[in-house]
Amino acid sequence: MGTTDTSEWWELLPAGIRAQVDGYVLQDARMQAVRAVLEVCRARGLGLHDAELVVHRRYLHHGDRVARTPDSPLDRESLAALAAGCPGRVVAIEAVWDGDTVHGWFVDLLAITDGPAGERALATIHHGTAVRHLGDDRARVARHPSAVVAEQVGRALAADLAVPFHFASPDTPDDGAPRWRP
Repeated sequence: MGTTDTSEWWELLPAGIRAQVDGYVLQDARMQAVRAVLEVCRARGLGLHDAELVVHRRYLHHGDRVARTPDSPLDRESLAALAAGCPGRVVAIEAVWDGDTVHGWFVDLLAITDGPAGERALATIHHGTAVRHLGDDRARVARHPSAVVAEQVGRALAADLAVPFHFASPDTPDDGAPRWRP
């Protein structure tokens, strides 16, 4: 399906559905927008990938008007404050891969606690977040930017808290990599 076809699919949507999709896009609710397009046009032969392209075009159309989900804070002070709010004692900082169809691969930075044992998400480092964090250094990064940033901020936070840092698969996205064990 080409670019002109996305416009044709958009025009085939009833006005109420177009308004709903634009509402989802403006709220940065990509998956709900894709689902709305897919549910209406699937019977006419539209597939998931094509529905994603239709919604992508709406994101381009609305540009800066989209209320983007804010990036997780990655500064040491904010991360330390989030870790301090964990129930129990923080015993490690861990970076783990995750992924979805909207963002692709990303890294979650977690505080591992005991008493009670558990984990708390401190930050989610998507590709765009990582690129913005790296700034001009992005050109010198050979690995996935999310992994590079997770290592940088995770190691610094772990050092500040005097706990171990664990990232089982920093070179390759792997959501099944071994987790930290005391």
